[in-house]
Amino acid sequence: MKNIFRRKKNTSKKDYGHVFVLAGSAGFTGAAYLTAQAALLSGSGLVTLGIPESLNVILAKKLTEVMTKPLPETKAQALSVKAFLEIKKFCKKMNALAIGPGLSKNKETQNLVRKIVRTIKLPMVIDADALNALTEHLNILLATSAVGGSAFGGGNWESGTVLTPHEGEMARLIGESTKYIQANRKKVAKAFAKKYNVVLVLKGSRTIVANSQGSIYINRTGNPGMATGGTGDVLTGIIASFIGQGLSLYEAAKLGVYVHGLAGDIVAKEKGQLSLTATDLLKALPEVLKKKVPRPA
Repeated sequence: MKNIFRRKKNTSKKDYGHVFVLAGSAGFTGAAYLTAQAALLSGSGLVTLGIPESLNVILAKKLTEVMTKPLPETKAQALSVKAFLEIKKFCKKMNALAIGPGLSKNKETQNLVRKIVRTIKLPMVIDADALNALTEHLNILLATSAVGGSAFGGGNWESGTVLTPHEGEMARLIGESTKYIQANRKKVAKAFAKKYNVVLVLKGSRTIVANSQGSIYINRTGNPGMATGGTGDVLTGIIASFIGQGLSLYEAAKLGVYVHGLAGDIVAKEKGQLSLTATDLLKALPEVLKKKVPRPA
């Protein structure tokens, strides 16, 4: 596996991946910020945030190093299906795509998400509202299995897609109760990953990462203080960044949940669990990553 913690002297930003984030809508600009900033702080050479055009001013002011790309929007200030061709063209020069945080449940936006997942051949991390768009449309995921190799020409991916549902989202995806998911976390994760040829990150206490080949990883970092809005958006950005830097989807997901949890543990130790916020995780990422984090087994 590629060592993303050691960089050669003669390199440039182009050597560390360009992540494209599609996130945000009216009232949910914070989700877009958290995802994009997490990708940047996790080592990406370049990050571009695709955002509804009327919200671009907000994010352009808030994000200094992340580039923004204003895109056609609906009347409700969510991404419009009219943005598809521009997104498709832009993705040709990207190394990874993160899609979902704060996109909204707008019908047109949900149609856009399904079209992107169905047709764009780029390794992607699917979270939040993009997961909701796939409910009752899971066969779309099978089309992503054609993606293979590494963003930089090496590696061996199990599939082109990482899904990061919490237990409620997982329940909606497979038509079961949250109680059933809680009682059968390993079984559900392994079965879903195999059936749809994806890497599944089932979030929660002891987050589970499963791939289509039957491998499973149970994460032991993190704490209950991380059960607060926006922390999942940070995780999406971290995983997308690691994929963009050349890790396989499964390794990126495992390392991502591990690093995410370590950041949460640092914050909890410093300020307690009750006041922990997603922004705190962003601030803790440099401290975690400078320690050259050991990879999960």
